[in-house]
Amino acid sequence: MGYVNWLMYAAGGIAVAGMALLVAFQEKLVYVPVLPGLTKAYPITPSRLRLLYEDVWLRSSDGVRLHAWFIKVFPDCRGPTILFFQENAGNIAHRLEMVRIMIQKLQCNVFMLSYRGYGASDGYPSQHGITKDAQAALDHLSQRSDIDTSRILVFGRSLGGAVGSMLAKNNPDKVAALVLENTFTSILDMAGVLLPFLKWFIGRSSSKGPKILNFLVRSPWSTIDIIGQVKQPILFFSGLQDEMVPPSHMQLLYAKAAAHNKKCIFVEFPNGMHMDTWLSGGDHYWRTIQQFLEEHVPEKDEKEPSQRDKAVKSYL
Repeated sequence: MGYVNWLMYAAGGIAVAGMALLVAFQEKLVYVPVLPGLTKAYPITPSRLRLLYEDVWLRSSDGVRLHAWFIKVFPDCRGPTILFFQENAGNIAHRLEMVRIMIQKLQCNVFMLSYRGYGASDGYPSQHGITKDAQAALDHLSQRSDIDTSRILVFGRSLGGAVGSMLAKNNPDKVAALVLENTFTSILDMAGVLLPFLKWFIGRSSSKGPKILNFLVRSPWSTIDIIGQVKQPILFFSGLQDEMVPPSHMQLLYAKAAAHNKKCIFVEFPNGMHMDTWLSGGDHYWRTIQQFLEEHVPEKDEKEPSQRDKAVKSYL
């Protein structure tokens, strides 16, 4: 009996220790601002790729200083403007080659935000904080006079899709449309994907069995609970060879969104992996986005009077 008691105490101790580690270090497990072997600094800037850009410094609503790049296809380009939210690991500089092609193919502006704790931005990443950072970026774009603020599209890949979904839901009047690529249903579900033993303790409430450690997760990023509330058009891109996020996550997100939103499009790329769907998708990838923009974020008819013109005419 003593041996059994010892085993029970040992198991309990391990569980308590595991919970303590999860509480103390979960942000370091969820967010990876620095790739192994590299530094937090940007390895390159847009000028290396001969891109016309502006360094933008913002303040999040809680005072954290943020850095971003605003890249234009040409100086007086009026849109569309893509607000790009990156994947988890590394910083915005690691996405510059993709953005260079995006600008070339789509003839758009791109605003690249460094989340807090990433790149040149101050602070430490958290769901609460990054949600504020995304809002600060959108508010900045909405106040600019050199773009068409009615043509702002949010594009999020992986973690960025969770960030972008939250932002689009909270700003139906500022975000024209949303693109999600290889995004997870929630961090709760991803815990069991990355560390299989955790699926018995952490997960969405709809999954089998009680998930007794859910309350410890400070950054759940439950996109599956947000996406059904997004009213704007949504384009879903899923790489079927995704080695990080199971493609079933994107299918679940699409199903949840499409049940409430008739302006949803789902596109699969048979050879797409987590980070290279934009590359393996080739021309089909970019044509799909272009068609989505033309349908849901169209260029204004110059002959159509502006809101200001309408107001003046009404006054007269």
